[in-house]
Amino acid sequence: MTSPPRAPRLPPGTQVVLREDVADAAGDLVRRGATGQVAGDRADGRYAVRTVDGRDVVLRREQIALRRAYQQDVAVDAGAPVHDPAALVREHTVYAAVVGSRAFGLATETSDVDTRGVYLAPAPAFWGLVPPPTHVEGPEPEWFSWELGRFCELALKSNPNLLEVLHSPLVVACTPVGEELLALRPAFASRLAHQTFNGYVLSQFTKIEADLRRDGAPRWKHVMHLLRLLLSARDLLRTGTPMVDVGTYRERLLAVRSGAVAWADVEAWRLALHADLDEAVATSPLPEAPDVVRVDAWLRDVRARSAAEALR
Repeated sequence: MTSPPRAPRLPPGTQVVLREDVADAAGDLVRRGATGQVAGDRADGRYAVRTVDGRDVVLRREQIALRRAYQQDVAVDAGAPVHDPAALVREHTVYAAVVGSRAFGLATETSDVDTRGVYLAPAPAFWGLVPPPTHVEGPEPEWFSWELGRFCELALKSNPNLLEVLHSPLVVACTPVGEELLALRPAFASRLAHQTFNGYVLSQFTKIEADLRRDGAPRWKHVMHLLRLLLSARDLLRTGTPMVDVGTYRERLLAVRSGAVAWADVEAWRLALHADLDEAVATSPLPEAPDVVRVDAWLRDVRARSAAEALR
């Protein structure tokens, strides 16, 4: 059984705060909350710290905190109310859809039901010192949500995962604000998808080829989904709508997943799809950049409506 990885060591000069009272080298008391800098890293794992008034103390890692983290803990988090992430998702979801194999038409008997959602944090959640979380895992298994502002930010960058959430055929929740979000789908679509989809697949295939050299076989399920992403991007660039359900490509992709397709054939298909993307972007009806102004104006309007409702 391997031991857990060690936390990174604090380099000399790191500003720290004492978490408890300790004695300095002369035996005098240094009070909790005293500030200093890491002066050195000792062989026994402890740190030599010099306080701002010139005193030297030797401390274990758990006896010190990074100055900025300590300030946040004591000055903000200790007194500010904590948001309930599960309640934000349960009570304020505006849109949610099933993604993954079930939405892609690639499900098997063992496939999970992966749900992705968008929640609108109410205006008062932004009025305190601690903003609401930008994303939440849960409260149900295989459920992940983004706060509306963060979702819009990532979707404008042509993040493949978020664009496919917007176009999933398996919608499980949609409020009037969710309907407005779906109506904005054309504003998120742009030729930027050529770089984001292509770049992600290329980076992942570099890792997969390393796995292939080391282990003799890649993770075939991951390979399948990367090929599916290229198909999705090709349709997005050609029509403005990504391919979510793979339709006629199902059997070919499942053959890749099972390892029944030779790596040379997989690589040839990938390269052909990259070429298709290059051709598609040259004639794409999509704009060069997403409609940030439209999305920003809509988000401001949604926030204003939320604030007005809170103030009634």
